[in-house]
Amino acid sequence: MLGAKERYQKEVLPELKNRLGYENVMELPRIQKIVVGIGLGEAIQNAKALESAEKDLATITGQKPVVTHARRSIAAFKLRAGMPIGMMVTLRGKRMWDFYDRLVGIVLPRIRDFRGISGDAFDGRGNYTLGLKEQIVFPEIDYDKIEKVRGLQVTIVTTARRDDEARVLLKLMGMPLVGD
Repeated sequence: MLGAKERYQKEVLPELKNRLGYENVMELPRIQKIVVGIGLGEAIQNAKALESAEKDLATITGQKPVVTHARRSIAAFKLRAGMPIGMMVTLRGKRMWDFYDRLVGIVLPRIRDFRGISGDAFDGRGNYTLGLKEQIVFPEIDYDKIEKVRGLQVTIVTTARRDDEARVLLKLMGMPLVGD
């Protein structure tokens, strides 16, 4: 079986060239990076939440996460500017392709009552964001060792100029989009 990168080069590129009508291969859309993030509102009260989420995110992606900080203060949430409120990992190259393979082939089918993912989550510039309700759908996470079930978001950043080009790219790459 071909990996995501080989499938993109051997099968998806020629099909994209036919469907989109571009002459130059460099004009064709491709996946640029994948950003995986976890929002940690509970980190305001519980500092240990950052440590466990960092461990989970590092296990899932194989890369050390970067802590994100609040940009401004919100008194209703007892939040001050500069407080840590989440973390993220930006995947590129081999790690990105490996993560994409696992996401499409293993993780998404493991979601309870899975019938495909929404085709409406494009941002208008060819990027797709997918929210997962629990990190335990990843096979690397041991259910007995997690502190708390957390959701995470996966953003697939493409070089597509429009959403329809990105939709064609992700469909050809095996993403189970519904609603077309």
